Amino acid sequence: MSTYSSDIYTEPFPQDIHTLNNLGPLRGMAGVWEGLRGLDVKPKAEGPKRQAFYERMELQPIDPQTNGPQLLYGLRYHTHVTKPDQVKTYHDQVGYWLWEPATGTIIQTLAIPRGQIAMAVGHAAPDATQFELVAVRDTTTYGICSNPFLEHAFRTVEYRIQVTINADGTWSYDEDTVLMIRGQTEPFHHTDRNTLTKLAEPTPNPLARGQSTGQPL
Repeated sequence: MSTYSSDIYTEPFPQDIHTLNNLGPLRGMAGVWEGLRGLDVKPKAEGPKRQAFYERMELQPIDPQTNGPQLLYGLRYHTHVTKPDQVKTYHDQVGYWLWEPATGTIIQTLAIPRGQIAMAVGHAAPDATQFELVAVRDTTTYGICSNPFLEHAFRTVEYRIQVTINADGTWSYDEDTVLMIRGQTEPFHHTDRNTLTKLAEPTPNPLARGQSTGQPL
C-alpha cells in the first residue's frame, strides 16, 4: 500500500534555498577532497589483486529538488582515481548524493564510463556520522543496470557503501561490490576504501549564491 498522498503535484513551501544548511548527515562530505592511500581489491584471472590508488573527489551543493511534494537536498559529485605516479585514469565516477529530510532517506546515484549505473539507498538521523547504502539488481527502485558484456562476464548483484564522518574533519568510505564472475561459482567481493582530507570548502548552490550577491532568484 502506498504511503504517498493522493496529491502528487503540490510542491512543499517554503523551501530553504541554502542547501548547505539542509544536508543532514551529508554535510560533512561537502567540499573538495583527496585520498592518498586508497585500496582496491579487484578480480583478475590469477585471483584477487590489491591496488593502491590516489583519489580526488569534488562534492558541490545543488539547488533544492522537488518531485511534487517530495523535497531533496543534495551534492553533485565527481570522483577521479589514478594509480600512484600515473596520469592515466584508473576510475572515474559521477552522480549525486541526496538527502530527504522528511523521511531520513539518503540516496546515492552513480555512473561509470564502463557502461554501468546504480542507485543505492539508506536511512539515517540528520546528525548521523555513520550510515550505509545498498543497491541490488532485479528491482525497479534503487537498482543496478549494466551493459551486456558486464552482465555476461561480471554481473553485479549488490553494491554497498558505508560512510563514516570522522571527528578530525576527514571522512571515510568502505565499498563492497558483489560480482558473479563467469566461470566462478562463488561471489567475488570487489572492495574499495579510502579516507578523504579536505582541500577546499564547497561553493554555495546557485540559488544561495544569487541571494548573497543580490541577483534575482
